[in-house]
Amino acid sequence: MSPEKTEEQAREVANQATCRTVNSAIAAYVALNDKAPVRITDLTEYVDGDITAYRIVGGVAAGPGCKTHQPR
Repeated sequence: MSPEKTEEQAREVANQATCRTVNSAIAAYVALNDKAPVRITDLTEYVDGDITAYRIVGGVAAGPGCKTHQPR
């Protein structure tokens, strides 16, 4: 087991968790404000930690660990 591979896997899991956190913050924002957030900075009071690597695209989080959804 290589330390580099272990670190890469840990970062991937952490990024996915952060993406879910941002999506949860988006849902909370909508529930409390009856409108969608426009900028990621709209969510700062809903999330502890740095989410500046993320953005909101089509109403969901986009950034590290987020799966991109292509329209069909």
